[in-house]
Amino acid sequence: MNNIVISGYYGSKNAGDEAMLSAMLEVFSELNPKLHITVISSDPEYTRKRHSVDAVNWLNVVDILKVLKKADLLISGGGSLLQNVTSGRSLYYYMGVLFLAKLVHTPIMLYAQGIGPIYGKFARRLMRWFGNHSALITVRDKDSLKELDMLKIVKPPIKATADPVLAINAVDKKSGREIFKKSHISLTKPIIGISVREWREWQHYKDVLAEVADEAVTKLNAQIVFMPMQYPEDVKAAKKIVVKMKQPACILKEDFTTRELMSLVGNMDLMIGIRLHALIFAGVMGTPMIGISYDPKIDRFLKSIDEDVVGDLENVTVEALMQEINAKWNNKEIYRNQNLKRMAKLRSLARSNAEMALEFIDKNK
Repeated sequence: MNNIVISGYYGSKNAGDEAMLSAMLEVFSELNPKLHITVISSDPEYTRKRHSVDAVNWLNVVDILKVLKKADLLISGGGSLLQNVTSGRSLYYYMGVLFLAKLVHTPIMLYAQGIGPIYGKFARRLMRWFGNHSALITVRDKDSLKELDMLKIVKPPIKATADPVLAINAVDKKSGREIFKKSHISLTKPIIGISVREWREWQHYKDVLAEVADEAVTKLNAQIVFMPMQYPEDVKAAKKIVVKMKQPACILKEDFTTRELMSLVGNMDLMIGIRLHALIFAGVMGTPMIGISYDPKIDRFLKSIDEDVVGDLENVTVEALMQEINAKWNNKEIYRNQNLKRMAKLRSLARSNAEMALEFIDKNK
């Protein structure tokens, strides 16, 4: 039986990362039902229950070394693990896991990673070393290829694929409808979903979203629903916006599963997202989307489907956002069909991450 260990931001109740893990497990089980997978998690019990998979604690070095010693491959990913924009410390943690794998001679695959930006000479040197000592690298966008090139990571096979979540199958919309009914959201009126996160306590984007949400209610007769991708942090961020609004809005206040979140998005008429995977869910479910950037990964994803951000958290304006909303509102079916076609191409690329991992294991057994 083949064994792999997966390292990533798992167990922290971030819906995007849990969706990524769910999609990875789904594809691996389809390709090799006998594959044994262990996940390095900040909450192993949560990961075991949610994903029905073995898990070890992310800070238990002894347990991590034990599972790595038995593994045919360490998968680092997916996600934006190897960057120091959102956190200075996390980059060194994930490199630490790579170091443990090297210590017990377990091959490393950087799996559908969004690489960089990485600031600082020491961090860049370390990244260059680990990159060039990986067995295989796949990245989720072409800008990550450029980052690898700038870092002079050239030794392993490198391929641009797509975010692992794009390999996940669309889900039935029934559970989303049930959640909306329970939350007193009408299914006969249009629904605009908003996915927000806190960012450095900035107020500008919160003011803009509050004004835009009010305008959407009065001019488009839409219902505004804030959907948390990281629970409960995103609920707190949503409350800071709703308190600024004059019109009513709904904040969903549960830790939803990946399937529930996708089903909710599938029942929306439009998704305005700061969180990357809220936008990816919209793409998978065929819901028109508008992205606001706080990190290059948002720009990169939208670029991959021939769209662009409406602005970033510092400079987004009410006028630009309303203009984009009106454009998509008046052409919903066109954008819906357009996105589904683009997603179909990305889906096969997303699956290829797992295919390449298993091919590597088979060749090196």
